[in-house]
Parts: sequence; C-alpha cells; structure tokens
Amino acid sequence: MFPSVIASRQCAIVRSKAGLLEPKPSWSRTPSNGIRPIIIPSVPGGLLQLARPRPSLLDNPTSTLTTTTTISLFSPPNRFFATNMSDAPRRSARLAGNGTAAVSETPAADPAPKIVPAEEDVAELAKIDLGDSLPSLTLQNEKGEDIDVASLAAEKGVVMFLVPKADTAGCTTQACGFRDVYPDFTEHNFDVYCLSADSPSAQTKWQTKAQLPYPLISDPDRLLIAALGAKENGKTKRSHFIFEKGGKLVDKRNPVTPTESPPAALEFVKSYNTKASL
Repeated sequence: MFPSVIASRQCAIVRSKAGLLEPKPSWSRTPSNGIRPIIIPSVPGGLLQLARPRPSLLDNPTSTLTTTTTISLFSPPNRFFATNMSDAPRRSARLAGNGTAAVSETPAADPAPKIVPAEEDVAELAKIDLGDSLPSLTLQNEKGEDIDVASLAAEKGVVMFLVPKADTAGCTTQACGFRDVYPDFTEHNFDVYCLSADSPSAQTKWQTKAQLPYPLISDPDRLLIAALGAKENGKTKRSHFIFEKGGKLVDKRNPVTPTESPPAALEFVKSYNTKASL
C-alpha cells in the first residue's frame, strides 16, 4: 500500500475518534406501503450534509465524484417522506371541501320599507287683497279657544298685526307699541289682534310677560298668514292689516318695521273714521 494512502486512512481514524467525521446516514428497507423513511442523526445547527466518503483511487480509480445532499431538520416530519403519495386523495378531498361551491349562504332579507305617514292636506286660502273680506276660518286664541276669523269684524273694525315669533326682541317692541296705544284704537271702534304661528301656550306666556291687553291668534299652519301674503320661506313677515267693520280689507303694510307699525296703523284708523263721518 502506498504511503500516502496509509497516511490518509490514519488521518481519517484520528478525525473519527475526535468526532470530526460526519455520521453516515442509515437507510432502512423500503416498507410495503411505498414509504422510504430517512433516519437523521441529531446534529447541532439544524442542517445535515449527508456525504458519501470519497472513495480511494485504488479501490475505484475511474470515479472521482462526491455526492452531497442537504436536508433541513426544521421542516415538518412528513416533509421527509417525499415518496409518500398515499395521502394525496385525502388531501384533495379536504381541499375540495373548502371550495365556495360547498358553502351555502342565505342572502340577507331586504329591510322592511319604512312607512312614512302621509302629510295632511292643508287647503290653501285664497289670497286676500285690498277690498277682499276676512275668510271663514277656525283658529285658536291664546287660551286655546276656537274662533271664527270672519266673525272678528262683525261688530267693529279690526287691526291685525303679524309677528315672526312671540317673545323676541323685535316682536316685543311691535306688540308693546300696540299695547301703549290700545285705548286709542278702541276709542275709534277698532279691536286689535296679534297673529303668529306660535302655539297658544307660548302666546299666553308672552301675553302675561309683556302685559298685552288684546287677544292673540295662533295660526300654526300659517293659513291666514299665507292668504295675507305674509308667508315667506316658511316664516312670517312682520306686517299689519286693517279691516273695516264687516271684514273688508282697507289698508295693509307688508312689510313694516316694529317701531313704525303701531303709529302707522293708528294714523290710518283716525283718518278712516274722519272720512267715514263726513
């Protein structure tokens, strides 16, 4: 035997005793089910290189090829059984069971339609212009009592002033202005009424607070307010209207300011009575 071969084998023996040679894997006989298990020795580091020892040139002079295979020890155990195909049908069945065709979904029912009560039809009154009469319409006063608008001018003339909202600054100025000259209107045989869309209870509070001596009329739907041409964008325009005895409209100010409304109405009433007496 050549000296170099003897030295190589002696080095291999020394390395084997020192634990430097990589262990040779053991291959078991193939079972009848076609599975070829691999027995992997425990090697630190997670990776094991299975290498066939390099053959001696004397044993096989024509072969110089070394085969190396790398296997990861961190893979699941069943990954080592590469030739195991017996699980394929069961795996295919499980995958097929997860398909969307097997899932039965019931579509959500449409929500029930929301029932919206129909708005009550409110008949509009004909427009009231100069020369027209007060319409026959039932409203409520500040006490919640029903009144017939047409009957207001049965015995006397009527001064009706309109305010946007009770107990507000401008409306209180206008209402108190009529309060201060109220005796002058009654002296000339005219009654005074305040018309607004406020509720009777709100009008009562305002009447008590401001000490208003005349009645207030509630028109929540603004029927009479609209007929007088004082409804604009869902609100009430500040104005006043004067009806002679019998209910005919003889004067109007639409719009009018809070301070000029009471004296302007009183001035017209005085001049109207003067002409009527001639």
